[in-house]
Amino acid sequence: MKIHEYQGKEILKKFRVAVPPGKVAFSVEEAVQGATEIGGDVWVVKAQIHAGGRGKGGGVKVAKSLEEVRQFATQMLGMTLVTHQTGPEGKIVKRLLIEQGINIAREMYVGVTLDRTSSRNVMMASTEGGIEIEKVAAETPEKILKESIDPAVGFQPFQVRKLAFGLGLSGDAFKNAVKFFSALYKAYEEMDCSLAEINPLVITTEGIVVALDAKISFDDNSLPRHPELLQLRDLDEEDPLEVKASKSNLNYIKLDGNVGCMVNGAGLAMSTMDIIKLAGGEPANFLDVGGGASAETVEAGFKIILADHHVKAVLINIFGGIVRCDRVAAGVVEAVKKVHVNIPVVVRLAGTNAELAAEILKNSGMNFLVASNLKQAAEKVTQAIRN
Repeated sequence: MKIHEYQGKEILKKFRVAVPPGKVAFSVEEAVQGATEIGGDVWVVKAQIHAGGRGKGGGVKVAKSLEEVRQFATQMLGMTLVTHQTGPEGKIVKRLLIEQGINIAREMYVGVTLDRTSSRNVMMASTEGGIEIEKVAAETPEKILKESIDPAVGFQPFQVRKLAFGLGLSGDAFKNAVKFFSALYKAYEEMDCSLAEINPLVITTEGIVVALDAKISFDDNSLPRHPELLQLRDLDEEDPLEVKASKSNLNYIKLDGNVGCMVNGAGLAMSTMDIIKLAGGEPANFLDVGGGASAETVEAGFKIILADHHVKAVLINIFGGIVRCDRVAAGVVEAVKKVHVNIPVVVRLAGTNAELAAEILKNSGMNFLVASNLKQAAEKVTQAIRN
């Protein structure tokens, strides 16, 4: 689950991670009032959307008077902000963050996430702050420092100091960076984050280390431990179909293709998308209906897939391990009757009672395209679209 920058900074403050004074605003008047309460003579007006690259798209402005705060807030609220992460459709700005301007001496990067190759959390830091870290990783990977964290002992003080030294810090900046990195990791771990990224991390002219931006995401599986985080979810920032799928406990991610996929198991879903591509097709979604794959979940999955008007055919690929294939087949037949599917449906069922499932599909009176293996299923669904 993603949250806005201002929400992430509120969480970071609880762990004593330094952030600039700021106020969230949902209207122009709230923006001006927020700047007045913050005080000073320089403010930063920042659009709040779930995407990076806001500055390049006109979503971050420096105001040197309250009149400029009003002007920028008027321009931003309601605008469609397009960045490299939003895609060409962009996102509508509905809230702003008004922050106190600070004296920037250096911009750096720091982030914590899970390194799946080592099954450990890793803290990354770089002197190349303020630009996309993906670009740094691709062009100058030697500029990214990494410290892998052993879960048995946690983030050790020598590792924290190593990162601060690696960034070339000294004096007060070094001491403040050590405190900052330790506090950031504590926030990441205790809040069950999947990502805690500060870009840019700023060293002020006074040697203070401050999170100028904050990108925080949470592991969805941990939300029962943190029910208060659900209040931070902004459904307007999420794909409507993905929101609908989450309400049915389905794992769904919309893609750009035209082959709807319904699979049980994340690994099988990834393999299914790969082989569709290999057969010349383009998957329209990732949809994992779970191990049970009951008639209800299949029906809900069909409704979500068909709500995407780009879908021209559906591939159902179910492995009957936990659930028997004949029960899945009966569920598919029942679901198709209720949903009124009018595009080709290719079905591949393997596992317990797969032969019986094939008979159920054959005798259903519906025009299912039954495949005996995954390669054949991918070929049939791509051929069905071409026809």
